[in-house]
Amino acid sequence: MPSPPGASSGAHNRRRATDDRGSRWASPPQDLVGLLASRVLAAGDLLDYVRFRAVCTSWRSGAASPRGRGVADPRFHPRRWMMLPEGHCLYPGHPDLRGHARFLNLDTGALVRARIPLLGDHCAIDSVDGLLLLLRDPDQEGALRLLHPFTGDVAELPPLGTLLPQLGLRLHSIPAPYRIRSLAKVVCASVSFNNAGAMTVMLALDEVSRVAFATSMDRQWTLSSWPCPMRYPPLSFQGKLYMVDTASTSCGENNVHQVLQIDPPVQDQDGEGAGRALQPPKLIATVPEHKLVYVYGLVECGSEILVLGHNDWFGSQILVCKLSDLVLQRFIPLKSIGGSILFIDERSISVSSKVLPTVKGDSVVYIHSGHPYLAQYHLGSGSLSTAIDNCSLYGRMPGPSSLVHHVFSCCIRNQWCVGVFTLFSFCTVSL
Repeated sequence: MPSPPGASSGAHNRRRATDDRGSRWASPPQDLVGLLASRVLAAGDLLDYVRFRAVCTSWRSGAASPRGRGVADPRFHPRRWMMLPEGHCLYPGHPDLRGHARFLNLDTGALVRARIPLLGDHCAIDSVDGLLLLLRDPDQEGALRLLHPFTGDVAELPPLGTLLPQLGLRLHSIPAPYRIRSLAKVVCASVSFNNAGAMTVMLALDEVSRVAFATSMDRQWTLSSWPCPMRYPPLSFQGKLYMVDTASTSCGENNVHQVLQIDPPVQDQDGEGAGRALQPPKLIATVPEHKLVYVYGLVECGSEILVLGHNDWFGSQILVCKLSDLVLQRFIPLKSIGGSILFIDERSISVSSKVLPTVKGDSVVYIHSGHPYLAQYHLGSGSLSTAIDNCSLYGRMPGPSSLVHHVFSCCIRNQWCVGVFTLFSFCTVSL
């Protein structure tokens, strides 16, 4: 049947219009590409940005490559990615992994396997904004590096051994070959940048109850002259350190929990700040002990810092409050945290309920005292139940193992450092 007059020309025009629109999207103005790329990076994840650059050559050339800028540019930090211990005795850096490590996105549940050759002779002692703080030669100088696990970019930091002369007799009882190991065993790091891009790293050192700092221009660490409270695990948030301390009131009757903030030293525009001392911690909020009997610690959830604790010594109820409310002297326990799940131990992390569908949203996962087991406490209902099935209650035994258990292992420091600080076996998690 012959086509009606003008049909072929109409189809040709539609194809031409479609081709024109496609060519315009394939080669938009470079400033528009840069604007779109910045929006993707701000609203999404580093992986979304990488996919954006992979669309076509024009988009790739108009969006800055993360490689070479992974550490120096905070926009490219993989903030919501956490290195995930493999289990089955395969710790990060195990020879059978052949230099690879697996990372979990705490918002989406995406898994990425990255090649990290440095894990062959380094161990990860902390993770800050998704960057790995790596230690090498703990028996010698204790070289430190910040590594971007996806781009391979590395920032060299002063050796941890430069702190030993400043510590006096604090580690005198520890044999000399093990002092750096002891110093690095429990570390909480923060990273900040000034307007010129110069980097400052702070380390909260549990072993000596001090904070050390160094800039990107320094050759040694500078130790704080004042002690810092390390009774509860500190938190790194937006380049600052936050800690909780418990102090007696002036009348000596009731204790008060204090939330303290440690700011990085102010740098010059050229990044020089070695001669500057850290300012003592600032008191930003208090919680009377009769409202929060026992404090678990602090955790970052979204753009907020949450304070967690029990309202009695039996641990029958967990309370979660926003630090921003406590700063305003408002004690408002939360019944919902946006569907997130909080994991509490040596580290504290928040995970989207989309990652772990077997755990209810708005819950806290922790090791229950008494007869120990991994429990989940639901903030809305106040109910307490097991977070994992009976097959994986006692660690990674041969057989089924829950993803909940693997995520919880991210909160345990020696899961990353076997063979360096301890002979702890990855086959089981002692509860």
